[in-house]
Amino acid sequence: MMDAFNAATVGRDRGGPAQPLLSVSNIVKHFGGRRSWGGRCIRGAVRAVDDVSFDVAKGETLGIVGESGCGKSTVARLIMQIIPADAGEMLFDGETVGTDALDLATYRREVQMVFQDSYASLNPRLTVEETVAFGPRVHGLGRQAAIVRAHDLISRVGLDPTRFATRYPHELSGGQRQRVNIARALALQPRLVILDEAVSALDKSVEAQVLNLLIDLKSEFGLTYVFISHDLNVVRFMSDRVLVMYLGKLVELGPSDVLLATPRLHDGTACFDAVDGSRSPRH
Repeated sequence: MMDAFNAATVGRDRGGPAQPLLSVSNIVKHFGGRRSWGGRCIRGAVRAVDDVSFDVAKGETLGIVGESGCGKSTVARLIMQIIPADAGEMLFDGETVGTDALDLATYRREVQMVFQDSYASLNPRLTVEETVAFGPRVHGLGRQAAIVRAHDLISRVGLDPTRFATRYPHELSGGQRQRVNIARALALQPRLVILDEAVSALDKSVEAQVLNLLIDLKSEFGLTYVFISHDLNVVRFMSDRVLVMYLGKLVELGPSDVLLATPRLHDGTACFDAVDGSRSPRH
């Protein structure tokens, strides 16, 4: 029998499986620099994200890789609308983000994020159950129903609610805190989860447990992932496709097994096309 959590996720697919869940078009984010009176940057800006476009299909895991400072985390924050884009457009299941058709409150119920620092992203004054129940309560769920959902999710991420529900973040290990962050991200029943270096701070044995947990939860809840990491072995294990960034630009995009087996330079040699993933020369 389908439980209440899964039942709530049914019927939200507006465009069918062929329509991308997320479409990012020509998104731009520059920091600093000298600007004109009209707000246009004249010179000196850091081009953190520079005219990047990609789609995320429903049910897939899109890996994003690149060296430190290439714009991976900025892309994640732009998708989450934590910071505003300077230009570009985002569609979520065919609807423009930030418009009357899809306001930010509705959008953020559909899209959640797990951050790299498992301790800094938790409120030290809230217990585990309060942390997981906080989002549903803010979005209108009653206190008792939110606590019941929190206990269910705490159990699903591999923690015993009778032991961990009343603990505070400082009483948990790094792996346990990241499991709480995952439970919190799932509490609003999202369709897309952004994982920004979510396992990079964990020991290898704990990392493997969390990665296997993410795969199980993706299958159980029908999730779509954007998985950001600098560890190519982890990206190969998790991702269906991989997007490579360099100096704020998208330089390669394609199936993970092919792309990671035969990486290409962006100096005119063949690489994956950013639109359809086919091989084409780029000059």
